[in-house]
Amino acid sequence: MRVARALVEGAPRLILTDGVTAVVAPEERDDPLELLGAESADVAEWSSVDLDTVEFLAPIARPGKIIAVGLNYVDHTLETGFTAPTAPLTFAKYPSSLTGHGSDILVPDAIATQVDYEVELAVVVGRRCGGAEPATIDDIAAYTVSNDVSARDVQFSDGQWTRAKSFDGFTPLGPWLVPAAEVADPHALRLWTTVNGEVLQDDSTASLVFDLPALLAYIGRGTTLEPGDIILTGTPAGAGGFRTPPRYLQHGDVVEVGVDGIGRLRNRILYRSLAEQETA
Repeated sequence: MRVARALVEGAPRLILTDGVTAVVAPEERDDPLELLGAESADVAEWSSVDLDTVEFLAPIARPGKIIAVGLNYVDHTLETGFTAPTAPLTFAKYPSSLTGHGSDILVPDAIATQVDYEVELAVVVGRRCGGAEPATIDDIAAYTVSNDVSARDVQFSDGQWTRAKSFDGFTPLGPWLVPAAEVADPHALRLWTTVNGEVLQDDSTASLVFDLPALLAYIGRGTTLEPGDIILTGTPAGAGGFRTPPRYLQHGDVVEVGVDGIGRLRNRILYRSLAEQETA
């Protein structure tokens, strides 16, 4: 079973699929974790839905925290020229940066012109954990796919990462949440990126420097994690900004990122003025 959020008749609804058929909740519902935490879902009155006709939303609407991990694949660290971290390197992304599968990413062209892609396996926390007690892999409710879109020119001119990775729409997520119990080994998943059909990233979560138990233990040390919090676990080599020559995303580019067994996430890049974004 997988669960997604989508806009149906102007309201957010939950969608369930078994990979063959899909059904949509008959009333407005917005918390997929309720379904993931249930032993079974009563979908007798849910109606079938054509997934090609729905507008997907980010599968988590309002996470309290989005915590991202940098330099967590050896080859990616090498391509950046940064020193390999001795402990997980974390930074924040604003929840307002979330967007869904199929949505356009509107880049403010007066602010950023060197925009990059980063496929990531994303973890969704299912219960309150961390703080005084270690968070563990058992606290994960689900996995999904994310693209850690990054304005490299802003990132390097700022000297810190949060703003450059948190513009509106810069965290595509989804479309599906896959329950943790249905993922046999999250450390053996192929993940990849294509731009206009060309493969630019292709690796496996087996290459993570700090695995999921290590990330959760580190991030949760002194920080309480809550249901719906999202952790982005890092990107492999092949990011555009570190290629020779650099391969930044251009107006109209279609970016698809995927994690085998979890899903694929597609978005189009559009450079717009801030005024145009207000009216889009």
